[in-house]
Amino acid sequence: MTVPAGISHLDGVTGAVGGKEFSPALVMDVELARQLPALSWDGQHNRVLVTALLHTEPLGVCVVPLGRQGLTPDTLSALLWAEFGGPVRERFAAAGLAVPDSLTRDGLEADPRAWPFLRRRQAVLATAPFISVVLCTRDRPQQLETCLHYLARQDYPQFEVVVVDNAPTTGGVRALVNGGYGRTPFRYVLEPRAGLSWARNTGAAATSGEIIAYLDDDEEPDRYWLAGLACGFARGDDIGCVSGMVLPARLDTATQELFEQLGGHRHGRGFSSAIFSRDGPQNPLCPLPPFGVGANMAFRREVLARIGGFDVALGVGTPTFAGEDTLALTMLLLAGYRIAYEPAALVRHHHRGDLDSLADQLRGYGVGLTAYYTALMRHRPRLLFELLQLAPTAVGYLRRTNSADTTARNLPTGLRRRHRRGMLTGPAAYLRSMRRQARAVASVGRQA
Repeated sequence: MTVPAGISHLDGVTGAVGGKEFSPALVMDVELARQLPALSWDGQHNRVLVTALLHTEPLGVCVVPLGRQGLTPDTLSALLWAEFGGPVRERFAAAGLAVPDSLTRDGLEADPRAWPFLRRRQAVLATAPFISVVLCTRDRPQQLETCLHYLARQDYPQFEVVVVDNAPTTGGVRALVNGGYGRTPFRYVLEPRAGLSWARNTGAAATSGEIIAYLDDDEEPDRYWLAGLACGFARGDDIGCVSGMVLPARLDTATQELFEQLGGHRHGRGFSSAIFSRDGPQNPLCPLPPFGVGANMAFRREVLARIGGFDVALGVGTPTFAGEDTLALTMLLLAGYRIAYEPAALVRHHHRGDLDSLADQLRGYGVGLTAYYTALMRHRPRLLFELLQLAPTAVGYLRRTNSADTTARNLPTGLRRRHRRGMLTGPAAYLRSMRRQARAVASVGRQA
């Protein structure tokens, strides 16, 4: 993609990529169908990460410079048109409307009543399924409160929120949830066994919706997040899971930007909807790039039950650190269901702000990846031959990614080393985690 003058794509992380000076970026949405705002410099942020929306549908993101003089609506409109003119023209043409040749400060003119994206969402919401949101947390009531604030603003007719307090050491989460939060029905559930998969399975058992959506406590769901998930399930009765877009909530540190450059929680998934099945376009046994991430995914209740829920030996809070979401999605595809990727099901994630935390996260991803394959062999041992056949494809993908991605090539040696070491320890970590979870089950049985 050609980058217009004045626009960058998250380039320049001091000490991590190219040695360029890092500048914090303000994160904001800009609706192109309304009058564009004037942006003022706040004395801290010299750039703006803009998510461009057209009648609430996300079209993409870009970074625009913000000097001391700020940006006028006219300047901003010119920058955004240079970046998003193509997607805008495509959507106007698909709607059968006159295609605009520019974006002015007054925004694009298009009757929302005739706009296909809005009409489809309205049709889905007319028979909207009841959605249960499972929000897993541990000892982070302040962060949780922010997430609950965004959930309370959902533009969706019928849903509930179940907050699962996973092996807490304080009563902060219980006090927050039981204290009430507006009119939104929030319920508190305790899961004493440490591990995200325990929490997710317990949350699912406590819900009543036909759709179970998962969210982390360090996220901010968009107002139409649940509506986006519902639109994904409306694509077919065999859609067993819908995954959505995850964008950064803040870009205040070089580490947060580095995580985005490494793929963030999107890993190359763009702003176009996609459908994945057992037959393609991507083999379910090679989940890179991922079909979805645990930070933003929803399942049909009966499908989640059929695949046995989440493997409790995988995930945060266990020796494997990750992989439970990837295994669940793979098992779903192998069971004959499809996954819908819906960019309009949008959440924003608070990335880790310091390099040590990111290093731990990347190591955890490495452990989780090979632990995932170990778990897959435990659940589906007959897949071994197919996995061996896929090995050259997986290696080729990693080589192409590293050779084409300047960020990956220039990643600090310590981060690369920790990730690779994590991959080496994944199988042993999974076996160790299996023994630990068996003891946890036995402990609960004795207490009962």
